[in-house]
Amino acid sequence: MALGSFFSRLKEGLTRSTQKITETITAVFKKRRLDDEALEELEDLLITADLGTEAAKKIIASFRRTRFGKEVTDEEIKTTLAEEIALILAPVARPLVLNPALKPHVVLVVGVNGTGKTTTIGKLAQIYQEEGRRAVMAAGDTFRAAAVEQLQIWGERTGTKVISGKPNGDSAGLAFDALTQAAADKADVLLIDTAGRLHNKGALMEELRKIIRVIRKQDATAPHSVLLVLDATTGQNAIQQVKVFKEMVDVTGLVVTKLDGSARGGIVVALAETFGLPVHAVGVGEKAGDLRPFDAGDFARGLVGADR
Repeated sequence: MALGSFFSRLKEGLTRSTQKITETITAVFKKRRLDDEALEELEDLLITADLGTEAAKKIIASFRRTRFGKEVTDEEIKTTLAEEIALILAPVARPLVLNPALKPHVVLVVGVNGTGKTTTIGKLAQIYQEEGRRAVMAAGDTFRAAAVEQLQIWGERTGTKVISGKPNGDSAGLAFDALTQAAADKADVLLIDTAGRLHNKGALMEELRKIIRVIRKQDATAPHSVLLVLDATTGQNAIQQVKVFKEMVDVTGLVVTKLDGSARGGIVVALAETFGLPVHAVGVGEKAGDLRPFDAGDFARGLVGADR
């Protein structure tokens, strides 16, 4: 998918988020002086659009410094808002870069069930294969037969080796075997799926730590990346998920999925402001081409309905 068409998909996917923002901006700022009351309404709008209180305060402070007392149109507000949001997002818009010195670069993928974790692994594998890199996938969510089957389908589709074990088997042992295989294959990347049963946090924490402990017997530096996959439709709940997983493992970056089905795309801004973790990629659909590196400017313009 060309980058231009991905921007179109992103903009289309963010329509529900955008609608909420643009309708209010249009209603409030039809050629209006930017006074205290207008700024207060704008701040409330940003908070209800899931951008979070800290990001909203930062944006309003900038508006106050640069535009206070001036007459503004709704289009000027949208353009400036996109610029301000892009400034918050720019530091976290960092693609996942594989270290070519590592054979393989080990990527541990974590997140609660239902966020699109397994699909994200399949899409990443396809992207790497298309780039001419060799990927291996490990079906580490042994408790969910559907997750194993899903990875196997992606494996067939992309020509990627999938390492799987017995149902309800030991995830750490499976990860160890997958790393052995990936190293023997001189693979560029090993993508390890994991369980996401947050209702049993203690057991999940122990399982993730055990996986890390066991793979470090082979490679003391692994995992080299820990990706947390978040579902945009959960809104502010995504903040809590980051906090919980950061307690369990050293999360190094985020992937935000299902932006095409969400009215809560603003959560990406709240995540950037709260945690400052790299947002490596965003997803706007089921196909491999629907997962792309995160672009701060495109996302900000898509969110507020501003043109490129």
